Amino acid sequence: VQLQASGGGLVQAGGSLRLSCVASLRSFSRYDMGWFRQAPGKEREFVAAITWSGGTTLLQDSVKGRFTISRDNAKNTMYLQMNSLQPEDTAVYYCAAKYYGAANDELRARSSYSFWGQGTLVTVSS
Repeated sequence: VQLQASGGGLVQAGGSLRLSCVASLRSFSRYDMGWFRQAPGKEREFVAAITWSGGTTLLQDSVKGRFTISRDNAKNTMYLQMNSLQPEDTAVYYCAAKYYGAANDELRARSSYSFWGQGTLVTVSS
């Protein structure tokens, strides 16, 4: 199983980026997916999650109104559209997958996810 995250880069504050996560999972549509991030010196934290069907999405409070999570099951791909980026969004962003069926609270927990991508670096300059 491979999760390949891409789309990171250097952007000025107020700018936008779209991250992608391509999964080599068989039956991708049976997996809930999530984005986490880890800033230097900090623990990895939940950013966003989307259920297997796309019917439920969750966002960390600090990114609500700025980030949007989506998925295209036909392409085995999940996205994170990030707008109005701020320096505090600087981090390595990781995508993760877990077999479907979790409660919403479980989707926010790192321990719920079985598979992780390698991460993509997002740097926001002020």
